[in-house]
Amino acid sequence: MHHRLRQRRDRLLGPNMTTFYKDPVHIVRGEGVWLWDADGRRFLDCYNNVPHVGHCHPRVVEAITRQARTLNTHTRYLHEDILDYAERLTGTFSKNLDSVVMVCTGSEANDIALRMGQAITGKTGIIATDGTYHGNTALVSQLSAKKPPVGGHAPYVVRVPSPDSLRPLGGSAESQAQTFAGHVTAAIDWLESQGHGFSSLILCPYFANEGFPSLQRGFLEPTAEAVRRAGGLLIADEVQPGFGRLGSHFWGHERIGASPDIVTVGKPMGNGHPVAAVIARREITAAFRNAYGYFNTFGGNPVSCAAAMAVLQVLEEEQLVENARDVGSYALERLRELKHPFIGEVRGAGLFFGIEFADEGLRPQPEFTNGVVEAMKDRGILLNRLGRDYSCLKIRPPMPFRREHADMLVEALADVLEKAPG
Repeated sequence: MHHRLRQRRDRLLGPNMTTFYKDPVHIVRGEGVWLWDADGRRFLDCYNNVPHVGHCHPRVVEAITRQARTLNTHTRYLHEDILDYAERLTGTFSKNLDSVVMVCTGSEANDIALRMGQAITGKTGIIATDGTYHGNTALVSQLSAKKPPVGGHAPYVVRVPSPDSLRPLGGSAESQAQTFAGHVTAAIDWLESQGHGFSSLILCPYFANEGFPSLQRGFLEPTAEAVRRAGGLLIADEVQPGFGRLGSHFWGHERIGASPDIVTVGKPMGNGHPVAAVIARREITAAFRNAYGYFNTFGGNPVSCAAAMAVLQVLEEEQLVENARDVGSYALERLRELKHPFIGEVRGAGLFFGIEFADEGLRPQPEFTNGVVEAMKDRGILLNRLGRDYSCLKIRPPMPFRREHADMLVEALADVLEKAPG
């Protein structure tokens, strides 16, 4: 069955369509933190942040269904749902982030955020890290570390070295914040010297794709000061750490102590329904609309708003942010008890944690990490890997993940590591 499905995918969707795992799973149903394949096998989902409040949450499904039966159209007609949601969403931020542009994907949100920076500064230069990923549009894909665009990166894009736990910039954890800020300052100076000017720095405040290194609160303060001094904007991509995933704070930028000018959100916002948004100061949104005359047919439609509102309601009513804090700290404690020569660091926050594998010389072990991912899949546990070298386990389950699920995860991982060569 898998072989026939893969052949059909190649024929109908084009070759090289990505799948997880050497033998891809054929998922047919989901509920809470569980997924089932076509053979009826159950998998514990320790990976997917898209179904933020759990696969097929009945509250979200009901909200989508109810609104789809009533009305679904665009925002050139007036409707209250987008306003109600915008009020509730902006209420989770500091007061200066008070306007919302609704779209369908995180890629669109980041594309708009970058154009907002260009609109309000009148400059084009963009800075990102060298281990990042922010989406798939022509502009946003310029930032990706994985595959450079055809023709190379645009001259107005600079990628700076990303922070690291095991191999900190500047040689020590104490100097890393200043060293990172120094790289950003040098990039700003270069963009100005080349005539592009500096518009914005975009980063995930959890540095998720970079391997979510352990960074102290205040790490971004010298960087934010450099951005402000240059008249640019700081964009926080909250697609992965946002909506309470990190447990201690609702947003990743709050946890690290940063105050962005623009925030982008996506995947978990609608629990699988395609909805995303940009949140910014009103004058930034106004400058963007004046420069681009932007309109998105599906962005902010009533069904999307119903889904997104239901997610916020479920997060609050089921106390899922508190659950992320409790279960995440418990999971980290248990993971730190594991033994293997390649365990370089166990780290994370809330329900986004993992293990970086490296040898005694701190050389990354991507093949070993991939072997762990595959072995865990064979044991019915779905997770993956990330980081510049793909040597860090990526464990990022839906928010209803409980202590008993963490026990299942750790016990399976202990078995895998016991059998793995080191």
